[in-house]
Amino acid sequence: MPPWRPTFHALLLATAGHGTVEVDFEAKTCRPGTLLWVRPGQALKLGSNGLAASVVTFDGRLAGDHWPDQPESPTRWQLEGEDEDAVISEFTQLAVDCERHRAGPLAAELLRHQLAVLLLRIALLAGRPPVHGAEARTFARFRRRLESGHPRSRRVEDYAEEMGCSVRTLTRASLAVTGRTAKQVVDDRVALEARRLLACTPMSVAEVGRHLGFPEPTNFGRFFHREVGISPGQFRADATPDNHAAIPEQRRPPD
Repeated sequence: MPPWRPTFHALLLATAGHGTVEVDFEAKTCRPGTLLWVRPGQALKLGSNGLAASVVTFDGRLAGDHWPDQPESPTRWQLEGEDEDAVISEFTQLAVDCERHRAGPLAAELLRHQLAVLLLRIALLAGRPPVHGAEARTFARFRRRLESGHPRSRRVEDYAEEMGCSVRTLTRASLAVTGRTAKQVVDDRVALEARRLLACTPMSVAEVGRHLGFPEPTNFGRFFHREVGISPGQFRADATPDNHAAIPEQRRPPD
């Protein structure tokens, strides 16, 4: 099946078998004890490879302050020992409580607390991403604005103006956190969104380009080839070998 973009968070805990799960076009090798965090909007592709997994899905608003939802946050862990036992226990208890307590404010509050415990365990075993210092804080603000602003602007100057700082400040912060310039960070994000739209939607190449601020398809094609290494059409053909015949509908987590 082709990739699709869930509108919710998904935690996948591999319980049996071996295989791969593709997240944003990167294959994640999985075996028992592998934990993946798929975030809303990422391109997710599940292969038929004999991998069995437990899945917890939730709306991002339920995460609260228990996890810093940043693009640089970890997405894969290989659990073992007491960490694996604890996470398995939380998954199991969530499943039991979802089945036993289906409705009512007390049931909803119980499930929110169960999720909070699971997210806290993941935050502890993963270690919080480094957010110390002025440059790290500046970069975090930049990335938040970029997440919502990349369809409107690819100019670092626009983000610097919004944040009340200089382009040099953004570039210095980006280099300190990622090793990439601010302009490269912007282009990386736009190229990723282009790949997601080409692989997961029926939008034409020209429509994808216009959505990302390229009025002329030729300009979008040059940008995409420079960033990805192949043309948009070739990328779509490679990502959707079945000619895009079955783009999955967005699926929602259970209430």
